Amino acid sequence: MSACVPARAADSDRTERAHPPHSPPPPGPRRFRVASADMSAAVAVFLIALPLSLGIALATGAPLQAGLVAAAVGGLVAGRIGGSPLQVSGPAAGLTVVTADLIQHYGWRTTCAITVLAGLAQLGLGCLRVARGALAVSPAIVHGMLAGIGVTIAVAQLHIVLGGTPQSSVPDNLRALPAQLANLHPAALSVSLLTLTLLLLWPRLPGRTGRLLRAVPAALVAVAGATAIATAAGLVLPKVDLPSWRNHALAGLPEGPVLGLAAAVLTTTLVCSVQSLLGAVAVDKLVSGRSGPGPVGRSDLDRELLGQGAANIVSGSLGGLPVAGVAVRSSANVRAGAVSRNSTMLHGVLVVAAALLLVPLLEFIPLASLAALVMAVGIQMVSLHHIRTVARHREVLVYAVTTLGVVSLGVLEGVALGIAVAVAVALHRLTRTRITHQVEEGVHHVHIRGQLTFLAVPRLSRALHLVPQGAGAVVALDGSFMDHAAFEALQDWQNTHTAQGGTVEITGRRAGVRIAEPAALSSTHPTGDPQAADASDADCRCRPWTAWRNHQCERPRPLPDTDRRPGPADGRTAADGAGGTGGTGRSADGVGRTDKAADGAGGTDGGRNGGTERREGTGGSRLVRGISTFQRNTAPLVRGELARLAREGQRPAQLFLTCADSRVVTSMITSSGPGDLFVVRNVGNLVPPPGAESGDDSVAAAIEYAVDVLAVRSITVCGHSGCGAMQALLDDSGPGGAPTPLRRWLRHGQPSLKHVEGVSGPPPRLTGRQPADAVEELCLANVVQQLEHLRAHESVARALKDGALELHGLYFHVGEAQAYLLTERDEERVFDRVRAVDLAW
Repeated sequence: MSACVPARAADSDRTERAHPPHSPPPPGPRRFRVASADMSAAVAVFLIALPLSLGIALATGAPLQAGLVAAAVGGLVAGRIGGSPLQVSGPAAGLTVVTADLIQHYGWRTTCAITVLAGLAQLGLGCLRVARGALAVSPAIVHGMLAGIGVTIAVAQLHIVLGGTPQSSVPDNLRALPAQLANLHPAALSVSLLTLTLLLLWPRLPGRTGRLLRAVPAALVAVAGATAIATAAGLVLPKVDLPSWRNHALAGLPEGPVLGLAAAVLTTTLVCSVQSLLGAVAVDKLVSGRSGPGPVGRSDLDRELLGQGAANIVSGSLGGLPVAGVAVRSSANVRAGAVSRNSTMLHGVLVVAAALLLVPLLEFIPLASLAALVMAVGIQMVSLHHIRTVARHREVLVYAVTTLGVVSLGVLEGVALGIAVAVAVALHRLTRTRITHQVEEGVHHVHIRGQLTFLAVPRLSRALHLVPQGAGAVVALDGSFMDHAAFEALQDWQNTHTAQGGTVEITGRRAGVRIAEPAALSSTHPTGDPQAADASDADCRCRPWTAWRNHQCERPRPLPDTDRRPGPADGRTAADGAGGTGGTGRSADGVGRTDKAADGAGGTDGGRNGGTERREGTGGSRLVRGISTFQRNTAPLVRGELARLAREGQRPAQLFLTCADSRVVTSMITSSGPGDLFVVRNVGNLVPPPGAESGDDSVAAAIEYAVDVLAVRSITVCGHSGCGAMQALLDDSGPGGAPTPLRRWLRHGQPSLKHVEGVSGPPPRLTGRQPADAVEELCLANVVQQLEHLRAHESVARALKDGALELHGLYFHVGEAQAYLLTERDEERVFDRVRAVDLAW
């Protein structure tokens, strides 16, 4: 009977209709619903898009209505067809220079035709599914292109801000600037300065009232405020002129040289596509990092390219500007809480309504105000954050050449120059290898920095032959690639040197760094362990942690005969019984096999059905095997650092107090190593207050030693999800139980229960969601309470008063592998997600 149940049940209030047996009823009419979050996001984006669209049209020299057409088409067409649900498309500042150049050379109607042809080219690229290939362009080139366009926009709009008319190129605008400064238009300059002032100060309004007012976009406030004051003061200024839609110019047949038109189509396609695809990737990052609204699907870049192509075809045909994804509007859409593409489409509907109904109001806007707005956008495109990023990656030359090329020659020429320089820099890095030789305490050290290719083999051979016969040698590889020729040269020298009585230690082959080796030689692990060779990079993505006991990618290794003990069930070995991990039913390789080894571990006991003998037979061998793995693989990599710490002593910067739970690995959570953390672990991450009758001063002693002797600069109390100590606190029946050591210790967690009940103020909460259960609620409150206990210790209070110490609360959700950092918000304690940051290399 279950096979006959309809796949989609009819609504209970729908009238039942006769339908053939063994088939679902016909689906009812679908109802279009728009979430309230999408409605509010659409309004926010519309308020930003309206002045920006007019300003960008003004900057290009196109009819002002063309900006409104492009904004509407970008919202409706690209929003409906595109592959990025929350990206907002429309006239983009990155296309201003390209479009202005096209209008100057070919006229407006031919520019519209070029936009249509660029859209067709985007459709072709989307059908070929090459969208991912556009992301191969170096970010330094993209940032340089946007910076060059931003400089061009800002210099051109500066003339309108001063009351003049911009020239056709940056050099011409710079040459005309002194004369323009000598002939200022006071009214235009005043309106422009007012617009810039509002644009700058509005996001910085203080207090609760300021937070409410900041919900209105700064761009709308700046233009509306400047317009209102200019109108009230009776200033005579050029203003927005929107002619009747009956006179709106549509696309015409392209006129001009074929090669020139082809270059124009290529440039428009390139800029539109790259900006839209990079914008879609950026929107995905913003969506994944926010909390609150429901999940949104990741972008389909090929579909996004198709949507942008369709939007450009429609926009060009209707006499609109080229369309691309716009970062300002997209980020506003995400921040406003949009959950679907409906917000983008509704913003397009609102733009259409404004273009038809708000023309009398729009014509009050001074052109100087729009020019100031667009000039600010152009200045923001020269991002200091991008400059610092490319500087860290040593790509300043690529960035600078691209920027200067765009400013001096044009977008397509500047991007071509940037690509050429990026290729040259990559080749230079590939061929640049530094090889040094030095002797320390009788040991010869050969340090190789960079990629080891055949071009570096002669220098490598010279350095290696400086090592005398029979001497000890350490070869440090500080690179990510070694080709066949370099590998053979190094291995031949190693074999010869060891045959003559010398010793060779090769370091730097870190887990996760692939070294190109010949197929015939790669069957064994670099350490000589054939078992380790089985766990290749393709089989295991967690190589830095391969040695841990519960690792799902670990290959099962046969134990020595002395460690094998028959299991009581069917004679399996101890190694077979240990294959499962905590009741997962998996074998040790983590692929869920159903052979006997996996069956022995697949019960709800997590492999415990095999009896005590099996676990006793493997415990000691696991310890020995783990130590052996450390000595063989990890010790050579950290020996130098540990030797330095042994000489200088420990100087940690942080005291990290956390639970003794085996799932909380402090070094993994904090990406720390030897010498970084002074760690205290106990059941429940508790800090007994001073003077407590606990009979255990170990925590207080560690705090005093860390603060007064080691002079740590911060103390972190870290709780975690699923804490057994917090569960025990909730389950404790009261003072009537037996006074076991665990019960006596958990008394220090009793004040945390008052935080949960709100006795000590509002209970702490997680950002974006409520605690999953009472245990998680108590885990959060316990972190806050233990920080209060910390402040009561004399050494901590003294260091806090002197400004030499910081306290931090941290909550680690084991199942999510997500850390939450305690922050204060309007007298409320909130645990915020620790998000990805741009780390310096």
